[in-house]
Amino acid sequence: MKTIVATTLTLIAAVLLISLQSSRGAQQQPPTRAAVSAREKEIRALEAAMMAAAAEKGADGYMSFYAEDAVELPDGAQMLLGKESIGKTMTFLDGKNNRLTRSPVHVDVSESGDLGYSFGNYEFRSIGKDGKPAVEHGKYATIWKKQKDGSWKVVLDMGNASPEPKDSGSR
Repeated sequence: MKTIVATTLTLIAAVLLISLQSSRGAQQQPPTRAAVSAREKEIRALEAAMMAAAAEKGADGYMSFYAEDAVELPDGAQMLLGKESIGKTMTFLDGKNNRLTRSPVHVDVSESGDLGYSFGNYEFRSIGKDGKPAVEHGKYATIWKKQKDGSWKVVLDMGNASPEPKDSGSR
């Protein structure tokens, strides 16, 4: 299991590095630090909006941030291809006592401005089968892609359960 997660993370990192490198070659002038910072803030704002939409509208709100051809790499399960398939597994967000919170540790956006990623920690609060409050902690990584209409959508997402973080790990 650890090998699958490690292999998947290595693959994602390789794809991001290749994408970021190829986008650098395509651009004459690198963006200013202010432009990069604005793009990173945009991704952070999208993360917050996605959590707010999940809290307000459940799975439908959460899934509104996903591209039609998105991929989900769930912990300990087969990969899910397409927004519709992923959405079927997110109905747990519809429970009134269920709340997902994601806290980005790091966000980066390619120089071309059309691909970004975030990773961080999540917390899922619910009521357990025993009727008592339950909390699950974990880590996530999300790749965002700018769509033709200028909006950002999740194209790849993954997460795995882990102990509660001792600190945010912020950079």
